[in-house]
Amino acid sequence: MLKNKRIKEIQDYVFEHETVSLDELVEVFNVSKNTIRRDIQELVEEGELKKVYGGVAVNHATLVSFNDRQIRNKDEKMLIGKSAAEFVEDGDIIFIDSGTTTLEMLEFLKTKQLSIITNNLDFIIKALPYENLHIITFGGVLERKTKSFASIQSTDVIKSYNINKAFMASTGISISNGVTNSSPLESEIKKHVVERSAEVYLLVDHHKFDKYALMTYCTLHDIDCLITGAEPSKEYQNFTKENNIKLIITAEKKE
Repeated sequence: MLKNKRIKEIQDYVFEHETVSLDELVEVFNVSKNTIRRDIQELVEEGELKKVYGGVAVNHATLVSFNDRQIRNKDEKMLIGKSAAEFVEDGDIIFIDSGTTTLEMLEFLKTKQLSIITNNLDFIIKALPYENLHIITFGGVLERKTKSFASIQSTDVIKSYNINKAFMASTGISISNGVTNSSPLESEIKKHVVERSAEVYLLVDHHKFDKYALMTYCTLHDIDCLITGAEPSKEYQNFTKENNIKLIITAEKKE
């Protein structure tokens, strides 16, 4: 990976997670700790990040620009959520993963009769007014960064559910490393959800391609449908075609 591209991806990764250890960055970007230290030093000198014990954190003076990027991505995430919701039918038992993209589905599900299993705190709160949405959650400890609940016992609970369709999120995806997440506990839950679901839909904005986090919770072969906001590289287009994965590019649906 070119140095400038890697530094930009490190910056985006730290902004997404707010605080990250050097060891995690070494694992995620597959470079030496000395290389990570040099890259981080550049970002620190630019004022983007600050060093903390054992790692690096967001310099909160730069958070406004990051939030602006999130707002700009909101239209793409909304289109992804709308496309995903079109696959949901009355009577379905679905899983909604934690994440800002999967959250966008609610606006397009609120009139349907559904059973929804989720650990997404924001989704639970926003679904409260809609009595036609039967919300099931497995509780646990609140992970504040992702606004989701997780516990060791959650995996046992999931094994008892028969899920028609799972709508999953990811920190990053790649053909070699699959669908990834930064939290080991959340990754274990996601893994069991994929195993228990008849159909698996992956919702990712176009920035997530060719990136990966600490844990792989499933391979791309496990996905039935990939929904994203912009056309991915030919490598991903060929992969989805060869493996019978439905590829939906929401940019094509803009009016």
